[in-house]
Amino acid sequence: MATMSARRGSDGGSAGNGAVADGGAGGIPAASVDAFAARLTGRLVRPGEPDYESARRLWNGVIDRRPALVARCRGDDDVAAAVDFARDNGLSPAVRGGGHGVAGHALCDDGLVIDLSEMTGVEVDAGARTVRAEGGCTLGDVDRATQAHGLATPLGVVSATGIAGLTLSGGMGWLRRRYGLSCDNLVSARVVTADGNLLTAGAGEHEDLFWAIRGGGGNFGVVTSFEYRLHPVGPEVFLCFVFYPADRARQVLRSCERYLSEAPEEVAPLGVLGRVPAAEEFPEKAHGEPFVGVAALFPGDPAEGERVLRPLREAAEPIRDLSGPTTYLEAQSFLDGDYPDGWRYYWKSVNTPGLGDELIDRLAGRAAEAPSPYSTLDVWYQGGAMARVGERETAFANRGAPYLLGIEANWQEEADTARNVSWVRDTFTDLRSFSSGGVYLNFPGFLEEGEQLLREGYGGNVRRLAEVKAAYDPGNLFRHNANIAPLAPPPS
Repeated sequence: MATMSARRGSDGGSAGNGAVADGGAGGIPAASVDAFAARLTGRLVRPGEPDYESARRLWNGVIDRRPALVARCRGDDDVAAAVDFARDNGLSPAVRGGGHGVAGHALCDDGLVIDLSEMTGVEVDAGARTVRAEGGCTLGDVDRATQAHGLATPLGVVSATGIAGLTLSGGMGWLRRRYGLSCDNLVSARVVTADGNLLTAGAGEHEDLFWAIRGGGGNFGVVTSFEYRLHPVGPEVFLCFVFYPADRARQVLRSCERYLSEAPEEVAPLGVLGRVPAAEEFPEKAHGEPFVGVAALFPGDPAEGERVLRPLREAAEPIRDLSGPTTYLEAQSFLDGDYPDGWRYYWKSVNTPGLGDELIDRLAGRAAEAPSPYSTLDVWYQGGAMARVGERETAFANRGAPYLLGIEANWQEEADTARNVSWVRDTFTDLRSFSSGGVYLNFPGFLEEGEQLLREGYGGNVRRLAEVKAAYDPGNLFRHNANIAPLAPPPS
């Protein structure tokens, strides 16, 4: 989480040649590319065309890759055509939903990008309390449609985030302790698999695939739509966001820990350590000073929320308390300005079994050393509904960890990339000494640890995931992700 600032706001990619000659791509005959383009109801974007540069631009400005082709899909048939074309022509497809994945998996060099960003349809069944949303939707798209009925499904905390990447690798937000993760609320999904077939995965239908996409990432196909369970939330809520001096970090974070032992599961706090932004909401003398903050949302009656969340606002003498009643839609977009398009981002994570004084001191020290004033260390208090789902019920692992530590480097200038990446990596190495293992694969850095990081992220579900991968994508067509190698068949 960033710091609600006034910024209204080693690398992860390499520039390939994006080879396209005479209308072809990577040596593929021009006639084949033209036939593919004609099959799409959307359009095929090629290097040199006016919108190619915008088509290859992601939210994370660190990522700079040049795909051979970008297929802007408008429906399931377009996606199936794109998968067929990629498979038949030896192109490795990347899949773009909202384009907010910090690792940049939505873009590839020299391959085909299957772009779902124009697939943003949302259908709410208020009576059944379900919503079906296409794979290019953002959180804001879904929230606006469901809040019209006083309903919501657990998603993230920044409205511009895509639902696809978020859900496929878990999905943590304000409602995680009350209603679980995004993937826990998935009822069904439509998936185009590596053979180009469109399948529905859910209870009683392709249950192995349904199990795998709830935490196993984009390994198994292109999810063209998600059906979620809805819950009564809002439209009015109470949002707590209070900033304290960093020298009160032990007092504040331990107070949150004690608070959760008695607090209702509606509350899922986030602890934030960073530097006070130079914004008019804060006293000028505090600008740039280290802080420890607490954010939490109460999804019910705002008056009850004010009472329930009061202890989080009284942990110490605050620098500034920004808490108050608001709408759920406003709460979901409260942090949007802290993550502008085109800035540079590099995030990693560590699960930890406790928050001792030594760890809290280390967090405060590391946060104060961040090269960018917009970077933070975040403490996600977990448990509740997300921990009651069995470790093997879905592919999402590490549910029993009571805390997730997020390490966020957020900066503007390319020249500062090396320093910010080094800060995250050094902090990650340091904090792992407090961890019993486990990471969150929506905060994976650039997956540079390879197999080790994947095994920590997928936990004891690795083998079963590899078996499902072998069943639905034996050739590993979908490998621009936290990639699981298909389990090789036993020797005959």
